[in-house]
Amino acid sequence: MNLSSIDLNLFIVFDAIYTEGNLTRAGQIMGITQPAASNALSRLRVTFNDPLFIRTAQGMMPTPLAQNIISPVRSALQLLRGSVHDSRVFDPSQANKTFRLSMTDLIEEILLPATFQRLSTQAPNIHIESLLARRRDTAKELAAGHLDFAIDIPLSNDPQLCHTKLLEDRYVCAMRQGHPLAAHKSITLQHYLNAQHIHISSRRSGLGPIDLALGKMGYQRNIVLRSQHYLMAHTVLQNTDLTITAPARFAARHGLHSIELPIAGIAPIESHLFWHSSADQDPANRWMREQLLQVAQQISKT
Repeated sequence: MNLSSIDLNLFIVFDAIYTEGNLTRAGQIMGITQPAASNALSRLRVTFNDPLFIRTAQGMMPTPLAQNIISPVRSALQLLRGSVHDSRVFDPSQANKTFRLSMTDLIEEILLPATFQRLSTQAPNIHIESLLARRRDTAKELAAGHLDFAIDIPLSNDPQLCHTKLLEDRYVCAMRQGHPLAAHKSITLQHYLNAQHIHISSRRSGLGPIDLALGKMGYQRNIVLRSQHYLMAHTVLQNTDLTITAPARFAARHGLHSIELPIAGIAPIESHLFWHSSADQDPANRWMREQLLQVAQQISKT
């Protein structure tokens, strides 16, 4: 039997005929005419090479083959109906699902603890996998379903990606408590340029917003350590006189001394939540977006 050539609606008609024992009533239940129900039965008879129902004075009586297949047919139809229902309704308290997110270690530290605290009571069987996808692959990974969400700076306007601002922060110059510059309430541009800097970037090379701004002014800072991870930088800062230009929230969380940058025109740091347009109306995706946004709102208040 070639299932690709079978109209699954025929099995719904089959179930209705079996239940009612009458073509006319089966058609009424289905919202189709009696001739249409008769045509559906004819097609099923050809498919199974069996009459399936015999017309008698008591109505349409199922053949042995029809009796044998009614139970699996009804089970399959119920499974299909359940799948359609589940695709429209998401119950977090009962769901057993894994969400895959792309984010940096800094966003992990800020967002994941509070998110898991929230999920532990609302959705105990929800799992999260965090990784860092290459920025140029983000749209492709979301489209393929390898990722459910990505949290990143505003990306290029891909029409297939939906996004909303999740968090906002500002850059500060951060250092250990007791650092020579920590005695100053503010620092000059020359102080900043003379300091030794840690630069955090997921890319192997290239300039960040601070260095681009300095370059336009004709200056260059002294970067002595370039790394991918903010959390590593915290350990280095505690044992050296290096400084880091980092989000103010990072400095506060790690007890670093922070000073406002002596550079004008540095834009705020925006972290956006991205998802693919094909998942925009998916109940599970929408629910998880709401959780992340509510956690971000709470974080923003602190």
